[in-house]
Amino acid sequence: MVPSAFNTLSRQKEELKPADGKIFGMYCCGPTVYGPAHIGNFRTFIIQDVLRRTLEVAGIKVKHVRNITDVDDKTIRESQKLGMSLKDFTKKWEDKFHEDCKKLNLLPPTVEPRATEHIKEQLDMVETLVNKGHAYPVSDGSVYFKISTDENYGKLSRLDKSSLATQSTNSAGDANNADEYERDNVSDFALWKGRKPEDGENYWKSPWGEGRPGWHIECSAMSRKYLGDTFDLHGGGIDLCFPHHENEIAQSECATGVSPSVRKWFHSAHLMVEGEKMSKSLGNLFRLDDLLQKGYTPAQIRLALISGHYRQQLNFTFKGLDDAKSAISKLEKSLSTSLEKLSITKDAFLKKIKAGAKPEGTAFSQAWETLCDDINVPRCLGEIFTAFAKAKETPLIEADIDALGAILYALGLKIFEEKPEEKIDAPKEILEIANARWEAKKAKNYALADELRGKALAEGWVILDKKDGFDIKKA
Repeated sequence: MVPSAFNTLSRQKEELKPADGKIFGMYCCGPTVYGPAHIGNFRTFIIQDVLRRTLEVAGIKVKHVRNITDVDDKTIRESQKLGMSLKDFTKKWEDKFHEDCKKLNLLPPTVEPRATEHIKEQLDMVETLVNKGHAYPVSDGSVYFKISTDENYGKLSRLDKSSLATQSTNSAGDANNADEYERDNVSDFALWKGRKPEDGENYWKSPWGEGRPGWHIECSAMSRKYLGDTFDLHGGGIDLCFPHHENEIAQSECATGVSPSVRKWFHSAHLMVEGEKMSKSLGNLFRLDDLLQKGYTPAQIRLALISGHYRQQLNFTFKGLDDAKSAISKLEKSLSTSLEKLSITKDAFLKKIKAGAKPEGTAFSQAWETLCDDINVPRCLGEIFTAFAKAKETPLIEADIDALGAILYALGLKIFEEKPEEKIDAPKEILEIANARWEAKKAKNYALADELRGKALAEGWVILDKKDGFDIKKA
Protein backbone atom coordinates (compact mmCIF):
# COMPACT_ATOMS: atom_id res chain seq x y z
CA MET A 1 0.00 0.00 0.00
CA VAL A 2 1.30 3.45 -0.94
CA PRO A 3 0.83 6.12 1.76
CA SER A 4 -0.84 9.42 0.85
CA ALA A 5 -0.83 12.93 2.29
CA PHE A 6 -2.44 16.29 1.60
CA ASN A 7 -0.41 18.45 -0.79
CA THR A 8 -0.73 22.12 0.18
CA LEU A 9 0.28 23.14 -3.36
CA SER A 10 -2.47 21.19 -5.16
CA ARG A 11 -4.94 21.31 -2.25
CA GLN A 12 -5.63 17.59 -2.58
CA LYS A 13 -4.52 14.26 -1.19
CA GLU A 14 -1.83 12.53 -3.26
CA GLU A 15 0.13 9.29 -3.16
CA LEU A 16 3.69 9.57 -1.86
CA LYS A 17 5.83 7.86 -4.45
CA PRO A 18 9.46 8.67 -5.26
CA ALA A 19 9.54 10.38 -8.65
CA ASP A 20 12.65 8.45 -9.66
CA GLY A 21 11.12 5.17 -8.48
CA LYS A 22 14.01 4.63 -6.07
CA ILE A 23 14.44 7.12 -3.23
CA PHE A 24 11.87 9.51 -1.74
CA GLY A 25 13.56 12.89 -1.27
CA MET A 26 12.19 14.72 1.77
CA TYR A 27 13.33 18.09 3.14
CA CYS A 28 12.05 19.41 6.47
CA CYS A 29 12.72 22.81 7.98
CA GLY A 30 14.70 22.19 11.15
CA PRO A 31 15.14 24.19 14.34
CA THR A 32 16.57 27.65 14.79
CA VAL A 33 18.99 26.89 17.60
CA TYR A 34 18.74 29.88 19.93
CA GLY A 35 16.99 28.12 22.85
CA PRO A 36 15.26 24.85 23.73
CA ALA A 37 12.56 23.70 21.30
CA HIS A 38 9.01 23.72 22.70
CA ILE A 39 6.24 21.14 22.29
CA GLY A 40 4.76 23.06 19.35
CA ASN A 41 8.05 22.64 17.48
CA PHE A 42 8.21 18.98 18.41
CA ARG A 43 4.67 18.27 17.27
CA THR A 44 5.79 19.19 13.75
CA PHE A 45 9.02 17.19 13.95
CA ILE A 46 7.24 14.12 15.35
CA ILE A 47 4.56 14.23 12.62
CA GLN A 48 7.31 14.37 10.00
CA ASP A 49 8.97 11.43 11.74
CA VAL A 50 5.72 9.43 11.53
CA LEU A 51 5.46 10.27 7.83
CA ARG A 52 8.99 9.04 7.20
CA ARG A 53 8.51 5.88 9.26
CA THR A 54 5.24 5.11 7.46
CA LEU A 55 7.01 5.36 4.11
CA GLU A 56 9.70 3.00 5.37
CA VAL A 57 7.13 0.42 6.52
CA ALA A 58 5.58 0.71 3.05
CA GLY A 59 8.95 -0.33 1.63
CA ILE A 60 9.98 3.10 0.35
CA LYS A 61 13.55 4.23 0.90
CA VAL A 62 13.69 7.81 2.24
CA LYS A 63 16.42 10.43 2.07
CA HIS A 64 15.49 12.82 4.87
CA VAL A 65 17.23 16.21 4.98
CA ARG A 66 16.58 18.49 7.96
CA ASN A 67 18.56 21.71 8.32
CA ILE A 68 19.93 23.52 11.35
CA THR A 69 19.43 27.30 11.24
CA ASP A 70 22.48 28.53 13.14
CA VAL A 71 22.61 32.07 11.79
CA ASP A 72 19.69 34.51 11.73
CA ASP A 73 18.48 37.56 13.64
CA LYS A 74 17.65 35.58 16.81
CA THR A 75 20.81 33.48 17.05
CA ILE A 76 23.02 36.53 16.54
CA ARG A 77 21.07 38.69 18.97
CA GLU A 78 21.04 36.09 21.78
CA SER A 79 24.68 35.06 21.36
CA GLN A 80 25.73 38.73 21.44
CA LYS A 81 23.77 39.27 24.67
CA LEU A 82 25.69 36.45 26.35
CA GLY A 83 29.05 37.46 24.89
CA MET A 84 29.40 34.03 23.26
CA SER A 85 30.63 33.15 19.79
CA LEU A 86 27.80 32.23 17.45
CA LYS A 87 29.28 28.75 16.99
CA ASP A 88 29.51 27.98 20.72
CA PHE A 89 26.06 29.42 21.41
CA THR A 90 24.26 27.49 18.67
CA LYS A 91 26.20 24.27 19.40
CA LYS A 92 24.81 24.29 22.94
CA TRP A 93 21.20 24.47 21.74
CA GLU A 94 21.78 22.11 18.83
CA ASP A 95 23.03 19.48 21.31
CA LYS A 96 19.95 20.05 23.47
CA PHE A 97 17.69 19.63 20.46
CA HIS A 98 19.34 16.32 19.54
CA GLU A 99 19.05 15.13 23.14
CA ASP A 100 15.30 15.87 23.15
CA CYS A 101 14.85 14.23 19.73
CA LYS A 102 16.46 11.05 21.03
CA LYS A 103 14.18 10.98 24.07
CA LEU A 104 11.12 11.42 21.85
CA ASN A 105 12.33 8.60 19.57
CA LEU A 106 12.80 10.70 16.42
CA LEU A 107 14.92 9.07 13.75
CA PRO A 108 18.00 11.15 12.94
CA PRO A 109 17.82 12.68 9.44
CA THR A 110 19.88 11.20 6.63
CA VAL A 111 21.61 14.58 6.26
CA GLU A 112 21.53 17.51 8.72
CA PRO A 113 23.24 20.53 7.13
CA ARG A 114 23.98 23.75 9.00
CA ALA A 115 23.40 27.13 7.39
CA THR A 116 26.84 28.44 8.38
CA GLU A 117 28.53 25.50 6.63
CA HIS A 118 26.80 26.27 3.32
CA ILE A 119 27.55 29.96 2.78
CA LYS A 120 29.09 29.28 -0.66
CA GLU A 121 25.98 27.49 -1.90
CA GLN A 122 23.82 30.36 -0.70
CA LEU A 123 26.05 32.99 -2.31
CA ASP A 124 26.08 31.06 -5.59
CA MET A 125 22.28 31.02 -5.66
CA VAL A 126 22.02 34.72 -4.80
CA GLU A 127 24.51 35.57 -7.55
CA THR A 128 22.50 33.52 -10.05
CA LEU A 129 19.32 35.37 -9.10
CA VAL A 130 21.06 38.76 -9.52
CA ASN A 131 22.44 37.76 -12.92
CA LYS A 132 18.99 36.62 -14.06
CA GLY A 133 17.36 39.89 -13.00
CA HIS A 134 15.37 38.36 -10.12
CA ALA A 135 17.39 40.12 -7.42
CA TYR A 136 19.16 43.43 -6.92
CA PRO A 137 21.84 44.78 -4.57
CA VAL A 138 21.44 48.03 -2.63
CA SER A 139 23.88 50.53 -1.22
CA ASP A 140 24.51 48.86 2.16
CA GLY A 141 25.62 45.58 0.56
CA SER A 142 22.29 43.79 0.96
CA VAL A 143 20.60 41.91 -1.89
CA TYR A 144 16.84 41.62 -2.30
CA PHE A 145 14.62 39.27 -4.27
CA LYS A 146 12.34 41.19 -6.61
CA ILE A 147 9.01 39.40 -6.35
CA SER A 148 7.48 41.31 -9.29
CA THR A 149 9.76 39.25 -11.58
CA ASP A 150 8.12 35.99 -10.49
CA GLU A 151 4.68 35.65 -12.05
CA ASN A 152 3.96 32.57 -9.89
CA TYR A 153 4.78 34.20 -6.55
CA GLY A 154 2.05 33.35 -4.04
CA LYS A 155 0.95 30.04 -5.59
CA LEU A 156 1.54 27.98 -2.45
CA SER A 157 -0.30 30.19 0.04
CA ARG A 158 -2.82 31.48 -2.55
CA LEU A 159 -1.85 35.10 -2.03
CA ASP A 160 -3.94 37.75 -3.72
CA LYS A 161 -1.47 39.22 -6.24
CA SER A 162 -3.13 42.63 -6.00
CA SER A 163 -1.86 42.82 -2.39
CA LEU A 164 1.79 42.30 -3.28
CA ALA A 165 3.68 45.47 -2.33
CA THR A 166 6.89 45.05 -4.29
CA GLN A 167 9.63 47.60 -3.73
CA SER A 168 11.78 47.58 -6.84
CA THR A 169 13.40 50.97 -6.19
CA ASN A 170 13.92 50.65 -2.47
CA SER A 171 16.91 51.37 -0.31
CA ALA A 172 17.90 49.04 2.52
CA GLY A 173 16.01 51.23 4.96
CA ASP A 174 12.75 50.86 3.06
CA ALA A 175 12.99 47.17 2.24
CA ASN A 176 12.00 44.27 4.39
CA ASN A 177 15.28 43.36 6.08
CA ALA A 178 13.79 41.07 8.76
CA ASP A 179 14.18 37.33 8.58
CA GLU A 180 10.47 36.91 9.36
CA TYR A 181 7.46 39.07 8.69
CA GLU A 182 3.69 39.00 8.88
CA ARG A 183 1.32 37.87 6.14
CA ASP A 184 0.13 41.40 5.37
CA ASN A 185 3.69 42.72 4.99
CA VAL A 186 4.56 41.39 1.54
CA SER A 187 7.62 42.98 0.02
CA ASP A 188 10.89 42.22 -1.66
CA PHE A 189 12.81 40.14 0.85
CA ALA A 190 16.46 39.93 1.82
CA LEU A 191 18.59 37.21 0.26
CA TRP A 192 21.83 38.65 1.62
CA LYS A 193 22.03 41.14 4.48
CA GLY A 194 24.78 43.76 4.56
CA ARG A 195 26.91 43.79 7.69
CA LYS A 196 25.62 45.94 10.58
CA PRO A 197 27.28 46.85 13.89
CA GLU A 198 24.87 44.61 15.85
CA ASP A 199 26.07 41.57 13.86
CA GLY A 200 29.45 41.73 15.59
CA GLU A 201 31.90 39.30 14.03
CA ASN A 202 29.15 37.25 12.40
CA TYR A 203 29.73 38.07 8.74
CA TRP A 204 31.12 36.59 5.53
CA LYS A 205 32.58 38.13 2.38
CA SER A 206 30.42 38.39 -0.74
CA PRO A 207 30.51 40.12 -4.17
CA TRP A 208 28.39 42.90 -2.61
CA GLY A 209 30.39 43.37 0.57
CA GLU A 210 30.56 41.80 4.03
CA GLY A 211 27.33 40.38 5.39
CA ARG A 212 25.36 37.22 6.04
CA PRO A 213 22.57 35.25 4.39
CA GLY A 214 18.91 35.99 4.96
CA TRP A 215 16.81 33.26 6.56
CA HIS A 216 15.00 31.96 3.47
CA ILE A 217 17.91 31.34 1.14
CA GLU A 218 19.51 28.61 3.27
CA CYS A 219 16.72 26.09 2.66
CA SER A 220 16.70 26.66 -1.09
CA ALA A 221 20.47 26.27 -1.32
CA MET A 222 20.75 23.22 0.93
CA SER A 223 17.71 21.33 -0.39
CA ARG A 224 19.09 21.80 -3.89
CA LYS A 225 22.53 20.54 -2.89
CA TYR A 226 21.29 17.36 -1.22
CA LEU A 227 18.09 16.59 -3.15
CA GLY A 228 18.47 18.29 -6.53
CA ASP A 229 16.61 21.00 -8.47
CA THR A 230 13.30 19.23 -7.80
CA PHE A 231 12.40 16.72 -5.09
CA ASP A 232 9.44 14.81 -3.70
CA LEU A 233 8.29 16.52 -0.49
CA HIS A 234 8.96 19.52 1.73
CA GLY A 235 7.62 19.60 5.28
CA GLY A 236 7.08 22.23 7.94
CA GLY A 237 4.53 23.84 10.23
CA ILE A 238 1.66 25.73 8.59
CA ASP A 239 3.16 28.98 9.96
CA LEU A 240 6.05 28.52 7.50
CA CYS A 241 3.78 28.35 4.44
CA PHE A 242 4.08 32.12 4.16
CA PRO A 243 6.52 33.75 3.96
CA HIS A 244 9.25 31.13 4.30
CA HIS A 245 8.07 28.41 1.93
CA GLU A 246 6.61 30.88 -0.55
CA ASN A 247 9.99 32.58 -0.73
CA GLU A 248 11.79 29.25 -1.05
CA ILE A 249 9.74 28.40 -4.14
CA ALA A 250 10.44 31.80 -5.69
CA GLN A 251 14.20 31.61 -5.05
CA SER A 252 14.59 28.02 -6.18
CA GLU A 253 12.46 28.12 -9.32
CA CYS A 254 13.78 31.47 -10.50
CA ALA A 255 17.38 30.37 -9.93
CA THR A 256 17.12 26.95 -11.60
CA GLY A 257 14.33 27.52 -14.11
CA VAL A 258 12.86 24.20 -12.91
CA SER A 259 9.22 24.02 -11.78
CA PRO A 260 8.03 22.62 -9.49
CA SER A 261 11.01 22.77 -7.17
CA VAL A 262 8.98 20.64 -4.76
CA ARG A 263 6.29 18.20 -5.87
CA LYS A 264 4.40 17.99 -2.57
CA TRP A 265 4.19 20.33 0.40
CA PHE A 266 3.37 18.77 3.77
CA HIS A 267 2.19 21.19 6.47
CA SER A 268 1.02 20.48 10.02
CA ALA A 269 -1.41 22.67 11.95
CA HIS A 270 -0.75 24.85 14.98
CA LEU A 271 -0.65 23.63 18.57
CA MET A 272 -2.76 25.29 21.27
CA VAL A 273 -2.25 24.66 25.00
CA GLU A 274 -5.35 24.37 27.20
CA GLY A 275 -7.30 26.30 24.54
CA GLU A 276 -4.86 29.20 24.31
CA LYS A 277 -1.96 30.14 22.07
CA MET A 278 1.42 29.22 23.54
CA SER A 279 3.28 32.19 24.99
CA LYS A 280 5.74 32.96 27.75
CA SER A 281 3.37 35.55 29.19
CA LEU A 282 0.66 32.93 29.71
CA GLY A 283 3.12 30.49 31.23
CA ASN A 284 2.05 27.70 28.87
CA LEU A 285 5.10 27.48 26.64
CA PHE A 286 6.17 23.97 27.62
CA ARG A 287 9.44 22.28 26.74
CA LEU A 288 10.08 18.56 26.93
CA ASP A 289 11.89 18.85 30.27
CA ASP A 290 8.87 20.63 31.79
CA LEU A 291 6.64 17.64 31.05
CA LEU A 292 9.22 15.02 32.03
CA GLN A 293 9.56 16.76 35.41
CA LYS A 294 5.81 16.33 35.88
CA GLY A 295 6.26 12.56 35.63
CA TYR A 296 5.19 11.89 32.03
CA THR A 297 7.25 9.56 29.85
CA PRO A 298 8.56 10.51 26.39
CA ALA A 299 6.22 7.92 24.82
CA GLN A 300 3.20 9.47 26.54
CA ILE A 301 4.25 12.95 25.40
CA ARG A 302 4.85 11.73 21.84
CA LEU A 303 1.43 10.07 21.69
CA ALA A 304 -0.30 13.17 23.08
CA LEU A 305 1.34 15.32 20.38
CA ILE A 306 0.13 13.08 17.53
CA SER A 307 -3.26 12.20 19.01
CA GLY A 308 -5.03 14.64 16.67
CA HIS A 309 -4.87 14.67 12.88
CA TYR A 310 -1.86 16.63 11.67
CA ARG A 311 -3.97 19.00 9.54
CA GLN A 312 -6.21 19.91 12.46
CA GLN A 313 -5.26 22.28 15.25
CA LEU A 314 -4.36 20.26 18.36
CA ASN A 315 -5.41 21.49 21.78
CA PHE A 316 -2.67 20.13 24.04
CA THR A 317 -3.96 19.56 27.59
CA PHE A 318 -2.84 17.70 30.68
CA LYS A 319 -6.00 15.63 30.38
CA GLY A 320 -4.77 14.71 26.90
CA LEU A 321 -1.44 13.65 28.42
CA ASP A 322 -3.27 11.53 30.98
CA ASP A 323 -5.39 10.03 28.19
CA ALA A 324 -2.19 9.16 26.29
CA LYS A 325 -0.83 7.55 29.46
CA SER A 326 -4.01 5.46 29.80
CA ALA A 327 -3.97 4.51 26.10
CA ILE A 328 -0.40 3.18 26.32
CA SER A 329 -1.26 1.28 29.50
CA LYS A 330 -4.32 -0.24 27.81
CA LEU A 331 -2.25 -1.16 24.75
CA GLU A 332 0.41 -2.81 26.91
CA LYS A 333 -2.21 -4.78 28.85
CA SER A 334 -4.01 -6.01 25.70
CA LEU A 335 -0.74 -6.88 24.00
CA SER A 336 0.59 -8.70 27.05
CA THR A 337 -2.47 -10.97 27.04
CA SER A 338 -1.92 -11.88 23.37
CA LEU A 339 1.82 -12.37 23.85
CA GLU A 340 1.24 -14.77 26.75
CA LYS A 341 -1.14 -16.87 24.64
CA LEU A 342 1.51 -17.06 21.89
CA SER A 343 4.39 -17.66 24.33
CA ILE A 344 6.16 -14.54 23.03
CA THR A 345 8.18 -12.59 25.60
CA LYS A 346 8.05 -8.81 25.84
CA ASP A 347 11.72 -8.61 24.88
CA ALA A 348 11.04 -10.74 21.81
CA PHE A 349 8.17 -8.46 20.82
CA LEU A 350 10.29 -5.32 21.18
CA LYS A 351 12.60 -6.76 18.52
CA LYS A 352 9.58 -6.91 16.18
CA ILE A 353 9.12 -3.11 16.32
CA LYS A 354 10.76 -2.46 12.96
CA ALA A 355 9.86 -1.65 9.37
CA GLY A 356 10.15 -5.23 8.10
CA ALA A 357 6.68 -6.80 8.34
CA LYS A 358 3.77 -5.94 6.03
CA PRO A 359 0.49 -5.29 7.88
CA GLU A 360 -1.77 -6.01 4.87
CA GLY A 361 -3.97 -9.08 5.32
CA THR A 362 -3.53 -9.21 9.11
CA ALA A 363 -5.75 -8.36 12.06
CA PHE A 364 -4.17 -4.88 11.99
CA SER A 365 -4.61 -4.23 8.27
CA GLN A 366 -7.36 -1.65 8.88
CA ALA A 367 -5.10 0.24 11.28
CA TRP A 368 -2.39 0.29 8.62
CA GLU A 369 -4.80 1.43 5.89
CA THR A 370 -6.01 4.37 7.96
CA LEU A 371 -2.44 5.40 8.77
CA CYS A 372 -1.57 5.32 5.06
CA ASP A 373 -4.65 7.44 4.30
CA ASP A 374 -3.28 10.95 4.91
CA ILE A 375 -1.25 9.84 7.97
CA ASN A 376 -4.38 9.52 10.10
CA VAL A 377 -2.86 8.65 13.47
CA PRO A 378 -6.01 8.98 15.63
CA ARG A 379 -8.01 6.61 13.41
CA CYS A 380 -5.08 4.22 13.28
CA LEU A 381 -4.99 4.07 17.08
CA GLY A 382 -8.72 3.45 17.20
CA GLU A 383 -8.37 0.56 14.75
CA ILE A 384 -5.57 -0.97 16.85
CA PHE A 385 -7.89 -1.17 19.87
CA THR A 386 -10.71 -2.49 17.68
CA ALA A 387 -8.42 -5.30 16.55
CA PHE A 388 -7.62 -6.18 20.14
CA ALA A 389 -11.34 -6.22 21.00
CA LYS A 390 -11.95 -8.68 18.15
CA ALA A 391 -9.02 -10.78 19.38
CA LYS A 392 -11.15 -11.83 22.36
CA GLU A 393 -13.19 -13.91 19.89
CA THR A 394 -10.51 -14.65 17.29
CA PRO A 395 -7.08 -14.81 18.95
CA LEU A 396 -4.17 -13.10 17.26
CA ILE A 397 -1.50 -15.12 15.47
CA GLU A 398 2.20 -14.31 15.23
CA ALA A 399 1.79 -12.64 11.82
CA ASP A 400 -0.62 -10.18 13.49
CA ILE A 401 1.95 -9.46 16.20
CA ASP A 402 4.59 -8.82 13.52
CA ALA A 403 2.19 -6.40 11.79
CA LEU A 404 1.55 -4.53 15.04
CA GLY A 405 5.31 -4.23 15.51
CA ALA A 406 5.57 -2.55 12.10
CA ILE A 407 2.73 -0.13 12.88
CA LEU A 408 4.22 0.79 16.25
CA TYR A 409 7.50 1.44 14.41
CA ALA A 410 5.61 3.77 12.05
CA LEU A 411 4.10 5.61 15.01
CA GLY A 412 7.46 5.67 16.78
CA LEU A 413 5.84 4.51 20.01
CA LYS A 414 7.99 2.79 22.60
CA ILE A 415 6.06 0.48 24.90
CA PHE A 416 6.87 -1.50 28.02
CA GLU A 417 9.13 1.37 29.06
CA GLU A 418 10.28 1.67 32.63
CA LYS A 419 8.04 4.27 34.22
CA PRO A 420 9.54 7.13 36.24
CA GLU A 421 8.93 7.10 39.96
CA GLU A 422 5.99 9.28 40.85
CA LYS A 423 6.85 12.06 43.25
CA ILE A 424 4.97 12.06 46.56
CA ASP A 425 4.17 15.59 47.69
CA ALA A 426 2.40 14.61 50.91
CA PRO A 427 3.28 16.47 54.12
CA LYS A 428 6.07 15.07 56.30
CA GLU A 429 3.69 13.81 59.01
CA ILE A 430 1.62 11.86 56.44
CA LEU A 431 4.77 10.30 54.97
CA GLU A 432 5.75 9.24 58.51
CA ILE A 433 2.36 7.57 58.99
CA ALA A 434 2.63 5.84 55.61
CA ASN A 435 6.15 4.58 56.34
CA ALA A 436 5.07 3.32 59.80
CA ARG A 437 2.13 1.52 58.20
CA TRP A 438 4.46 -0.10 55.62
CA GLU A 439 6.72 -1.36 58.41
CA ALA A 440 3.66 -2.68 60.30
CA LYS A 441 2.45 -4.46 57.20
CA LYS A 442 5.87 -6.07 56.61
CA ALA A 443 5.77 -7.24 60.27
CA LYS A 444 2.29 -8.68 59.56
CA ASN A 445 0.77 -6.39 62.18
CA TYR A 446 -2.29 -5.83 60.03
CA ALA A 447 -4.39 -4.30 62.82
CA LEU A 448 -1.85 -1.48 63.26
CA ALA A 449 -1.50 -1.12 59.49
CA ASP A 450 -5.28 -0.63 59.16
CA GLU A 451 -5.28 1.85 62.03
CA LEU A 452 -2.54 3.91 60.43
CA ARG A 453 -4.27 3.83 57.01
CA GLY A 454 -7.42 5.19 58.71
CA LYS A 455 -5.40 7.91 60.42
CA ALA A 456 -3.97 9.07 57.09
CA LEU A 457 -7.43 8.99 55.51
CA ALA A 458 -8.81 11.15 58.31
CA GLU A 459 -6.19 13.74 57.34
CA GLY A 460 -7.33 13.61 53.71
CA TRP A 461 -4.74 11.19 52.24
CA VAL A 462 -5.16 7.73 50.70
CA ILE A 463 -2.36 5.16 50.98
CA LEU A 464 -2.26 2.83 47.98
CA ASP A 465 -0.45 -0.49 48.21
CA LYS A 466 2.07 -1.53 45.56
CA LYS A 467 4.02 -4.74 45.19
CA ASP A 468 7.16 -3.21 46.62
CA GLY A 469 5.93 -0.13 48.47
CA PHE A 470 3.12 2.39 48.45
CA ASP A 471 1.79 5.53 46.81
CA ILE A 472 0.05 8.42 48.50
CA LYS A 473 -2.57 10.67 46.93
CA LYS A 474 -5.18 13.17 48.03
CA ALA A 475 -8.46 11.57 49.09
